Amino acid sequence: MAVNNTRPALAYYGQDASFGYPAGMTVVDFVPEEIRHMVHEHWHSFPPVNPMWHYLLGVIYIFLGFFSIMGNLLVIHLYFKAKFLQTPANLLIVNLAVSDMIMLTTNFPPFTYNCFMGGRWMFSAFYCQLYAALGAVTGVCSIWSLVMISYDRYNIICNSFNGPKLTMGKARLMCLVCWAMAIGWALPPFFGWGKYMPEGILDSCSYDYISQDFNTKSYNICIIFFDFCFPAIIIIGSYIFIVKAIFAHEATMREQAKKMNVANLRSNETESQRAEVRIAKTAIANVTLWLCCWTPYAIITIQGVSGNFANITPLVTMLPALLAKSASCYNPFVYAISHPKFRLAITKYMPWFCVHEQEKKCDETQSSSTEENEKA
Repeated sequence: MAVNNTRPALAYYGQDASFGYPAGMTVVDFVPEEIRHMVHEHWHSFPPVNPMWHYLLGVIYIFLGFFSIMGNLLVIHLYFKAKFLQTPANLLIVNLAVSDMIMLTTNFPPFTYNCFMGGRWMFSAFYCQLYAALGAVTGVCSIWSLVMISYDRYNIICNSFNGPKLTMGKARLMCLVCWAMAIGWALPPFFGWGKYMPEGILDSCSYDYISQDFNTKSYNICIIFFDFCFPAIIIIGSYIFIVKAIFAHEATMREQAKKMNVANLRSNETESQRAEVRIAKTAIANVTLWLCCWTPYAIITIQGVSGNFANITPLVTMLPALLAKSASCYNPFVYAISHPKFRLAITKYMPWFCVHEQEKKCDETQSSSTEENEKA
């Protein structure tokens, strides 16, 4: 069939057409000739989607891009503006914000442009690979940043004085490891191990998780394990220990109070425990949201690698990808809005946000563990 570069909204209405396309057309008919060799044969069997989806996804990505860029810029700006935020733990949070901001800054403009300019990839084959690689780098960097943040929370809450103290040098090294892992796993497709290709409704690019050759499958299996399963095990394990430590502490407090015939033992030490509980809840919520956003896309990838293409349709692949990109939007709001120190920085330096956080004065007898928790 000849290439049809007609925009979806202006496609010819045939008698047996679907969504206004002539019978027999596929999503591949909109792909420019210069990148058609990159499209897997699997996508040749699907008709074009309703043009509404292109425009809807384009509008959604505009909102995602706006909230991600503005929210993450807010976190980065506050970190450099407020000296009391410049702690090793917060450097890990800023690293996550930088990664999330780059994700939408590099991905949403070309994707949105494609959505409104015909629902097809409008750029070169190399930029398709670059687009996919940038999404891979930022996605992997974000999950490894969460791994580092999870370990830091585990170390502070579970080990207290016994754990190794996080210094600025260690935090910088952790950030470097995150970016090294991300870039290291994104480069192999440029050198023959694995590949990037147009996916879904073919106006974006990502990993090739459909090809069944050993080269591609082995790369995808490594990506799935080292950049999703293994980090997820570390993150979930860290918060299981955090929750266990909090419950154990509460049980000890109740037992001591019972022996002393008092309602509770909460005094200065209470502030430490409350800070730990607050931080644990925030971090657990963050990780849970991340897993909810990325797990559907991981499932699609695993299904493709296993050779089961039954449910891998253009829209089924695009919606999990959209959900995964949304992960870059909520991180800055979770940390900036719920975290007392960030709220205090907003109160001081951005009063027009109408956030009124009162600065708490720490008692001299308050433990250094509490101070570290409040800084984190």
